[in-house]
Amino acid sequence: MKPRQNLYLDADLSAELERLAKKPGTSKSAIVAEALKTLFERKGAKELDDKLKPRLDKLSNQLNRVERNQRVLIESLALYIRFHFSILPPLPEADQAAGRALANDRFQAFIDQVGRRVAGGKSVVDDVFGRMESETQQ
Repeated sequence: MKPRQNLYLDADLSAELERLAKKPGTSKSAIVAEALKTLFERKGAKELDDKLKPRLDKLSNQLNRVERNQRVLIESLALYIRFHFSILPPLPEADQAAGRALANDRFQAFIDQVGRRVAGGKSVVDDVFGRMESETQQ
């Protein structure tokens, strides 16, 4: 059994409720119950939104920083590659095998250094971005 409620509505709301209740298959109780359910669900959703909003804002800010850092890294790499190729003279045919061997050795040394720095928690990139952030905050 559903508990009985006594409600007082202003004239305009009462007239609107009467008009809606005249449709077949509806009742004043069903209309008011549905309106209250909707109101309560919205309040619950708003409370959830209010609780999650700071966390989502923090995540959004972190993602924005990651995207910015990634753009800086990609642009830096592209500029370096373009500069390097613009000043690098082509090797004569006789020196190409030795050049490839030297390039492989240098690349391996580079990869080893990157691995050591990452494993040790050191990062030139973090240093650069830290300086960039401190400069923008000044």
